[in-house]
Amino acid sequence: MNLMSVEFTNYADTGYRLAEQRAAQYFSSLYGQVKEKTYVPVLTKDIEIWKRSHVRHRSLWSWFWRGQQQPDTRDYERYIGWLNYTGKLDDYLDRSVSYIYMRDLGQALDAPGTKERIRQVVADIKTGLLRPTGTNRGDPPEFMSLAGFYRWAQKEGIETAAIWVIDKLKNVSAHIPKELDAGQAQRKLIKIILGVVMHVIEEMEEETPPAERSRRLDEAIRLGYSYGLTYPFIDDLLDSRLLTAVEKERYSRMIQAALLTGIVPELGGWTGDNVEFIKYVHSELREAFEYIKGLQRPETVSTFFEQSYVFFQAQDIDRAKELSYAHYSNEELYIPVILKSASSRLIVRSVIHASMDEGFDHRTFYYGIYNQLADDFADMFDDMEGGAVTPYTYYLKYHNQRPDLINPYELYWTVIGHLIHNVYRSDIKTREVILDRAINGLKRCKERLGDDKYNEVMDIFASGDPDFHRLIGRMVRKAEDVDFFDKLLRDQMNTFLKNDRLEKEDFQTTVRAVRDQINSLLPIPQNNGTPEVKDPLTGAANYSLEGDGKRLRPILTWVMGVNEYGLNASAIAPLLRSLEYMHTASLIFDDLPSQDNASTRRGRPTLHEVHDSATAELTGLFLIQRAIKEQASLDRFDARTVLALMQYSAGKAEEICRGQAMDLQSKGKVLTLAELNQLCFYKTGAAFEASLVMPAILAQVEDREIAALKTFAYHAGIAFQIKDDLLDVEGDRHVLGKPTLKDLDNNSSTFVSVLGSGGARKAMWEHYCQAVEALREVPRNTAFLKHLLDYLVNRDR
Repeated sequence: MNLMSVEFTNYADTGYRLAEQRAAQYFSSLYGQVKEKTYVPVLTKDIEIWKRSHVRHRSLWSWFWRGQQQPDTRDYERYIGWLNYTGKLDDYLDRSVSYIYMRDLGQALDAPGTKERIRQVVADIKTGLLRPTGTNRGDPPEFMSLAGFYRWAQKEGIETAAIWVIDKLKNVSAHIPKELDAGQAQRKLIKIILGVVMHVIEEMEEETPPAERSRRLDEAIRLGYSYGLTYPFIDDLLDSRLLTAVEKERYSRMIQAALLTGIVPELGGWTGDNVEFIKYVHSELREAFEYIKGLQRPETVSTFFEQSYVFFQAQDIDRAKELSYAHYSNEELYIPVILKSASSRLIVRSVIHASMDEGFDHRTFYYGIYNQLADDFADMFDDMEGGAVTPYTYYLKYHNQRPDLINPYELYWTVIGHLIHNVYRSDIKTREVILDRAINGLKRCKERLGDDKYNEVMDIFASGDPDFHRLIGRMVRKAEDVDFFDKLLRDQMNTFLKNDRLEKEDFQTTVRAVRDQINSLLPIPQNNGTPEVKDPLTGAANYSLEGDGKRLRPILTWVMGVNEYGLNASAIAPLLRSLEYMHTASLIFDDLPSQDNASTRRGRPTLHEVHDSATAELTGLFLIQRAIKEQASLDRFDARTVLALMQYSAGKAEEICRGQAMDLQSKGKVLTLAELNQLCFYKTGAAFEASLVMPAILAQVEDREIAALKTFAYHAGIAFQIKDDLLDVEGDRHVLGKPTLKDLDNNSSTFVSVLGSGGARKAMWEHYCQAVEALREVPRNTAFLKHLLDYLVNRDR
């Protein structure tokens, strides 16, 4: 062990002992207040004052009117509109932002600077909430979307960090095994990243130069992700049943060694079913650990390791408890809770290597257990089912056998009284916000459990002082205006992630099913009047059609035509064939020696490699004629509509030919971005546009909708091509089914050659955003198009 490792170990061990002593003193103080019930008269007075603003006497008519008007909070847009209409939005946002400043940023609400900052943030959020967005009903708020996040990143000049974290989150989600909750992991990571960004923003002055602000926000996003990984890849993983007991012990020792020495141990010869996942986790955590450590200043590095060790050690001690053991002392139950709840927030300031702030440290240390007890109360039945030891699960199991056990619900109210009067100096605003939050938490619990189950729980926990708990019960039933914006956002985020997952599954199912249908439609029958030896073109065409094609264009046409426009699936079968015939013809020409000279396509040798160039050229022409023939077979539609479709289709085919000609002429030349965009649209975007517009023509939709679809197709097509250019440089040829670096071999101008890889990614996400924004003008369910767009920019082939 080197000198630096010894130094880290000493800091960590000493820090843990000191933190444990402080937590023991805090717990001793709380224990005395619980036993003496000194919190009861103090909080009774507080609640009597508080309820004047929250419990109102109403006439029968006013209750009827209120019931008719207040929408469900799940209807996000209507609920925000209702708050604004009734004049409640300002107070709603004020208590919500104030709570975040107190809980996440460790601020005192009576500080003049904090008051002004809260006022500014409330005004900014209100402006954003009331700004018309043009989104379709059911869409998530803009700030929850990838496009909204990227637009914010552009404004702050941190697009590179935004793209980096989008890719990281995608990879984490892809690697989470079924034994862990991928949605929960994603939500926690996003929450922690936002928390770190908020801390950094609060650390900066208004006069911070833009370049410095961008640098620090870029750093904050990377730090937030790096710190946030500890939740899915340490806490959740060690709490799960994925690893064996032996594996958990080994993994815990590795984490502990890293925190004690400052060096991440090698993984070594890990074996078993989870080896690939553990390798990924180890690699990500090592990268995250080194990034955080590398940004520490000499005066903050010891604090970082000390607080990290306190957090992990307290978690580890808590995790080792077994619900079947009936003899844990109150100190054993609560001191680790105090330590882990405080250090989880204290560590954020060391992660961002902020300067010491004794006021923050003081408030955060005493505040943590309040939030932890509230969370444990909400999760007690899930924890009970999983066999986890928390103050609530342990009390539920042993309260009849162990009269010495502290009632955690009583301790919760004791902590509230202690915070209001001892930590925050009886500040009126603090009292308001903390009591709002406490009553809101109980209301949400009652709604979730139902009246009978909630009352059963309260019979156990709310038995200490009947008068006080009857008062709490009345507040839970009658108090109004105690809900919070962050809870609304959490519910929205959970709903969004759940719906997004279901929509993605539906998207994938639809793509597979429709792809199979289309594949069955594509084979061209042999001409019965001509011997096969004299009809080589049909066999050659079918060879090209049989490859492992994505069929994106006809799939898109089927989904829009059948699901959104209500067209008959069999009626548009000729259109589906025509699209794939035309696309396959373009690929045959594209692969020729006179053009890109490709040797493989769709995982197989190209047509000219199997036959010859002349056969390939004739097969391409043959498929184009078949495509026209198929369009002329759309006999279940109005003849004028079919003629309009064929005229439009011919125009798109011309554009595709122009695009290929431009591509050939550009070899060896450096194109401007404008020229590249035009070339790309002709080569790729035009076909995407046709896939959307042709079924719309058959359905005779309005011109305004067709214009929005064209805008979407333009930007989606360019985003698709940029991704292709990136894959040509960075992709795996075995996954792609074709050689990589072909553009470089052909001396072709691409988005990567013109903009560089980083610039190309920025351009791709800019077109992604513009495509998303175009969809807001489409008055239909656009979930499939959104997931198609996500697939286009996130695919690996």
